[in-house]
Amino acid sequence: MINIKKAYIQEIPLLHIVKGDIIDNSLPTIIFIHGFTSAKEHNLHYAYYLAEKGFRVLLPDCLYHGEREEGFSEEELSPYFWKIVLTTIGELKIIVDEFERKGLIKENLIGVSGTSMGGIVTLGALTQYPWIHTAVSLMGSPAYLDFAKAQIDYFTSLGYHLPFTEEELENIYSELKKYDLSLHPEKLNERPVMFWHGKKDEMVPFNYAHTFYERNRPAYINNEDKLFFMADERAGHKVSREGVLHLVKWFDNYLN
Repeated sequence: MINIKKAYIQEIPLLHIVKGDIIDNSLPTIIFIHGFTSAKEHNLHYAYYLAEKGFRVLLPDCLYHGEREEGFSEEELSPYFWKIVLTTIGELKIIVDEFERKGLIKENLIGVSGTSMGGIVTLGALTQYPWIHTAVSLMGSPAYLDFAKAQIDYFTSLGYHLPFTEEELENIYSELKKYDLSLHPEKLNERPVMFWHGKKDEMVPFNYAHTFYERNRPAYINNEDKLFFMADERAGHKVSREGVLHLVKWFDNYLN
């Protein structure tokens, strides 16, 4: 039987999904991050499949999302996108520290994944945390700086007033460089990383992730199976069932 529990780690609400008969065991643990304007509950199907395989799965609400929302419209929330991303990366450690303190994480077996913004969080987290064993990015971008600049250009082209001065923008770009996996590919360190992306994605363009994958394949020359890109010719900004099932298989192969 799969158990779903609501918990709070400091100010972070999360859902804790695990098989009831092993809930108190030290288990391989996966943190799964939702997308922009989404919430933790929207990813319960991923958690169910993973929990069936014996994983402990944690679904947190990101800043200004789910239980933490503050009534922003999508347009009002958009300028905070990167603040949310970087805050979530910092909160991954808070969550891991708490579950490790309780002895609930099997040693060295921590996975991180997410959709869209959650995939972006996942890839940035790889630059910060060598303890992430395995990762899956669904519709994410490792190229923080390039993607952020493209976002700014897009909003400017629509005539939106951006609540940043030029100096503030430069400070944001400077901070993003620290988390930009495309600028720090050595941080992969041959860890198992899977990408899924639809070629028709208009929200997070396909090429950011695919170009990164192609450039870094040589770094896995002795472990080619540990870096994998699954491209969907027909998909836009929505993960196919095939993508969901392959994610489960990926974690089952490399984290279990």
